[in-house]
Amino acid sequence: MSIQDIRKYFNVFYNGYGMAGKCEEFNPPKLTAKFEDYLGGGMFAPAEITMGLEKLETDFTLKAYDKNVLSTFGVVEGTPLTASLREVLEDDDGTQTGVVHTLRGKVKEIDQGTVKTGEAAKLKTTMSLVYYRLDHGGTTVWEIDVANMIFKQNGTDLLANARSLLGI
Repeated sequence: MSIQDIRKYFNVFYNGYGMAGKCEEFNPPKLTAKFEDYLGGGMFAPAEITMGLEKLETDFTLKAYDKNVLSTFGVVEGTPLTASLREVLEDDDGTQTGVVHTLRGKVKEIDQGTVKTGEAAKLKTTMSLVYYRLDHGGTTVWEIDVANMIFKQNGTDLLANARSLLGI
């Protein structure tokens, strides 16, 4: 039996600031296909047609009441924030693999948590994303650029032909 891909270490970089020792948890964006029912003449039941992806969101929780993060709420259009999470996966044989999540978007929500005497402050930030890339062991698994209609999977741009046909 082999134990693989144990999330051993991670660090968040948020808008140019390193968060070493501050981040409690990070939720990568959930990728969900967007479907629409299609029922044409001569069909007995509808079929789901893929229409792209649902919106991309991510969140992370800090064990710090960080003013640099607090000050990013209210970002206006055209000035997206960047964030990245680097993690180390480790197998039981000691093999380590680097994983990098690269994110770009804007702050959708800042949850300041509950104020309690004697407890560490927590700060949860939710971002709406326009760009997401996942690199695993040096390979780009996904690259999604919403505004530029790019969806790459393992290096293959699945929307290249559609962009060409649209003149983009």
